Amino acid sequence: MKKKLLICLAALVAIIFGAGLYLASLVFDRYDGETTVRVNIPAGSTREAVADSLTASLGADFARSVDRLWKWQGGTPDEAHGSYAVAPGTTALRLSRAIRYGRQTPVRLTFNNVRTLDALAERLSAKMEFSPGDFTAACDSMLPEFNFKPAQYPAAFLPDTYEVYWTDSAIKTVRKLVDVRNNFWNDERRAKARSLGLTPVGVATVASIVEEETAKADERPKVARLYLNRLATGMPLQADPTVKFAVGDFSLRRITGKHLKTASPYNTYINKGLPPGPIRIPDRTTLEGVLDAPQHDFLYMCAKSDFSGYHDFARTFADHRRNAARYQSELNKRGIK
Repeated sequence: MKKKLLICLAALVAIIFGAGLYLASLVFDRYDGETTVRVNIPAGSTREAVADSLTASLGADFARSVDRLWKWQGGTPDEAHGSYAVAPGTTALRLSRAIRYGRQTPVRLTFNNVRTLDALAERLSAKMEFSPGDFTAACDSMLPEFNFKPAQYPAAFLPDTYEVYWTDSAIKTVRKLVDVRNNFWNDERRAKARSLGLTPVGVATVASIVEEETAKADERPKVARLYLNRLATGMPLQADPTVKFAVGDFSLRRITGKHLKTASPYNTYINKGLPPGPIRIPDRTTLEGVLDAPQHDFLYMCAKSDFSGYHDFARTFADHRRNAARYQSELNKRGIK
């Protein structure tokens, strides 16, 4: 009897020891990937779907360790809903506890060089749970409350880096972005805009044209003043980028008479004043370049014939024609049509 008791006790100790070793193997299991990955657990996931999300991002072995620890801690799919960054060396225990308590890792949304609202929706939704359609619907729902018309929506956003959560709704995300834009437009900047005879949306519209006109950041304030001069004198802006926007083709390298006749409120060759809204989402530095544009009396500009990306500026139409002739000649030499 004593011998049997000792055998049972030894077996129990072995079981406990084995269980301890197994638990330790789970607790101290580490993610051995080479780069940080994200585990995204969508809303409405089942326990099986949570396991599938773990496996898809982490591989079967490490995912199994995390899943078992998560379940042993009493984790539920509703609490797990979220996005979790997993760096190399992260332990299964640490990740399982983060998922157990819904401690998400923030997402950094960075965007610049965006032309259209649809492009912005695609860029942002690629890192969020909401869809591009959700974002555009949120804009239609919210932006009119801030007095934006649909054509003015690009003026509601500023290229930057924003910290959000993957589970944030499109409405919440739009509000966060608009709040940053509204904070940018403080009393001082609004006063500068008024002194130019413009609204903040008008400044954004000028800035968008300037960005499309030149990729040279150091030249943008000078280009901005040229367009402000034209507005002040009642001249049509005659900005080629607005024609490209009207045509729907920003890849055009040569604007011809056919393009200049395009019927569109964005065609500033046939319509005076500003187009209905920005033709891209301008950067804050370009907005400031418009507000602080240096004084000069140039009214005309033409791309330099050396294709450096800079422009020749002129005060008179005669000087401008000479600059344009040089540029057109170089286009012909290079076979650009």
